[in-house]
Amino acid sequence: MSARLLEGKLLAADIKAGIKSGVESLRARYNVSPKLVSIQVGENPASAVYIRSQKKNAEGLGIEYRLERLDEGSPRQALIEAIDKLNKDRTVNGIMVQMPLPPQIEAGFISRYISPLKDIEAMHPQNMGEIVFGNAKVLPCTAAACMELLNSIDSLDLYGKEAVIVGHSEIVGKPLALLLLNKFVTTTVCHIATGERGSLPEFVKKAEILIVAVGRAGLIKGEWIKEGAIVIDVGINRVDGRLIGDVEFEKAQERASYITPVPGGVGPLTVAMLMKNLVEAFKLQQQLYT
Repeated sequence: MSARLLEGKLLAADIKAGIKSGVESLRARYNVSPKLVSIQVGENPASAVYIRSQKKNAEGLGIEYRLERLDEGSPRQALIEAIDKLNKDRTVNGIMVQMPLPPQIEAGFISRYISPLKDIEAMHPQNMGEIVFGNAKVLPCTAAACMELLNSIDSLDLYGKEAVIVGHSEIVGKPLALLLLNKFVTTTVCHIATGERGSLPEFVKKAEILIVAVGRAGLIKGEWIKEGAIVIDVGINRVDGRLIGDVEFEKAQERASYITPVPGGVGPLTVAMLMKNLVEAFKLQQQLYT
């Protein structure tokens, strides 16, 4: 058996087409396009690549994009003030802060200063709380991308399935666990302590749906994969000049029914979900939901 590929770039193209159509409808109704402002503190080469991708995607969808830069040595208060100014600007519909931030600014606290209505990365505590109750209009982008990939499998009924998430970060593992639970998936979350105890393989072997988001190349061995499992590999690691995931792809592909490639799986969907969140934020601000 050789697993079918879950290619995010194909799904992202369909989602973007829907976003573009939605943006055109909003512009026709309100005579304005949704506007995204991104804040970068300092000059980081990795985030610069992501910024270029954001700008290209936004403009291709008819979304207005602006980048604001703060000096590398800017204090936390300067960033908070920049966010507050954008919160009050009625022409701005979405705000995001580029990572990584310099060491003098704690990244984990920044999201709470962005208005929940403009938080298109869905990391504000209020937006996280909406996931708990199943009411969220915006979702953390990578977690949402994983759900889109699962939903793209026509034959898949999530109800009662056993899922294992490896990695419990705030941007992927934790919100994804809630999203799966909301679909009545029996969900287990593994993390560093699971590995240190030596019980990670036994959890992985039970997974009908396996989602790995750790950032450690080859962490999940191919022989651990349950026959017929669906494998979503969020990890991106550069090894010997090439990008690979957290799962041993070739061996896992022999056992799984579906698997994401790295690159080309989750990654292309992430920016698409960000733009989808911006459109949802625009609607929330215009009170198009009751």
